[in-house]
Amino acid sequence: MDLENQKRVLDLSEKHGKENIVVVLGTSEAESAGLTAETVTAGDPTFAGPLAGVSLGLRVYHMFELKDQVDANVYDEQCGMMEMVLDVDAIISEVKSIRDQYSQFKD
Repeated sequence: MDLENQKRVLDLSEKHGKENIVVVLGTSEAESAGLTAETVTAGDPTFAGPLAGVSLGLRVYHMFELKDQVDANVYDEQCGMMEMVLDVDAIISEVKSIRDQYSQFKD
């Protein structure tokens, strides 16, 4: 997650309250999804950005996890092709693992 997006997440969580923020990821690899999920929950693991040492504990999901929450036509148009070629199970598993470990807000 780049420094600008870290700053946006931090500002939004301060403005609206951490309990009101849900981060939705669209990354194409499990490792990058995990790093981003960790950044918005436990803090920037690289200690390079605004979230270094900042544990927001936000709810974080990958778009693939929200398939049933989105209009089927919109999901198919926006995510259907990627769902066919990516390792969806690995991505979901990685994000869920980070969420379960670090999120302060349980559904």
